[in-house]
Amino acid sequence: MTFSLHPAYDDPQTAELVDRLRDYLDGELAEYERERGLTPGSRLTRADLEPVWRRSRELGFYGIHLPGEYGGQNLTYTQLAALKEEIGASGRVLGHSVLGDMGGPLRAGDILQHASEHQLDKYLLPLIRGERACCFSLTETDAGSDVRSMRTVAVRDGDGYRLTGHKVFSSAGPFADFAIVVARMAGTGEQEGDKPQFSAFLVDLDSPGCRVEDGATPMSGEHIESDIVLDDCHVPAANLLGEEGKGMRIALGRVTTNRLLHCPTVLGATRRALALTLERTRTRKVAGGQPLLMLQAIQHKVADMATEFYAARSMTYAALAALDAGREVPAEAFMCKLFVSESAFRILDEAVQIHGKEGLTQGNEIEYLFRKIRMFRVLTGTSEIQRNGIAKLLAFNH
Repeated sequence: MTFSLHPAYDDPQTAELVDRLRDYLDGELAEYERERGLTPGSRLTRADLEPVWRRSRELGFYGIHLPGEYGGQNLTYTQLAALKEEIGASGRVLGHSVLGDMGGPLRAGDILQHASEHQLDKYLLPLIRGERACCFSLTETDAGSDVRSMRTVAVRDGDGYRLTGHKVFSSAGPFADFAIVVARMAGTGEQEGDKPQFSAFLVDLDSPGCRVEDGATPMSGEHIESDIVLDDCHVPAANLLGEEGKGMRIALGRVTTNRLLHCPTVLGATRRALALTLERTRTRKVAGGQPLLMLQAIQHKVADMATEFYAARSMTYAALAALDAGREVPAEAFMCKLFVSESAFRILDEAVQIHGKEGLTQGNEIEYLFRKIRMFRVLTGTSEIQRNGIAKLLAFNH
């Protein structure tokens, strides 16, 4: 893999998909956002998102990673990563809705294999078609990294279950029709030494006893999170996803893959920041009228930024290639999440420094990207948790 801020691909299918995706992101979608005046801080609505879901589906991007039986192209992980990187590099506000990250097929994850015919027909196939949207509700205020300490409880009740609890950081919650909720089965895990059991449910968000509230606004300024409050909410037995007691396995079943697939989006955003910074250094004049890039101090900064980006991107795609080859890559996934997030943050920090006052000003894209990238050192598992995982695997497997 060679270094490039506009990568090309030897595989004809990947090259064709990337070219078409770039055209859509830089052309039609960019114009759509301009017409609506959308910014990263806009309060998006279903009216903003649904046309993008439908158009992306028409173009073949929405759910493109899925098997052919669901209308996808059964992409490899490497191919999907290339598309996710392009979306991150595009700077599009609605980029998260093109492949289905925001409430769509990518948000649903790998649950298709656990779904019944009823669940496919009512929930998941409409989701794939861009007719419905979902959110994933696992995290609680005191159950972030330690999800097994969650307090949301499911009680068996005749022909179904009653759920009570308070979920936070449900991404896509403001636009979703239903949530994939993980709850602890009542009567389990309450005594010392008693192992808790968790189940996963498809919960209609307009059900009695279910409220969708505004979630905390993250430092990126995006309004994409909700709290899901359940107060004795009845869920039919037909909405139990998979088997009772297997909810955590369903929720975390693709954790290694998902950890890796978060990296290309961050790499894309970092790539954009690096491109913007290089442009800045070429056009910004210093005393004497020479470009900023002529200063050796700046040359060294951009050299280090580009080198870190190349290293982070190379290790990510190497791990994805191994995953595509059928190999287990838990240590590599931890390492990629750690190195990509930490490197991206260092690159964005230097980008802000090079942009000077403009890099500190709200409304400047570099300032926004700095805030967005800083979050990744915490989201989907903090850097400290990644280090714990690496150390544990090294201790027990080598």
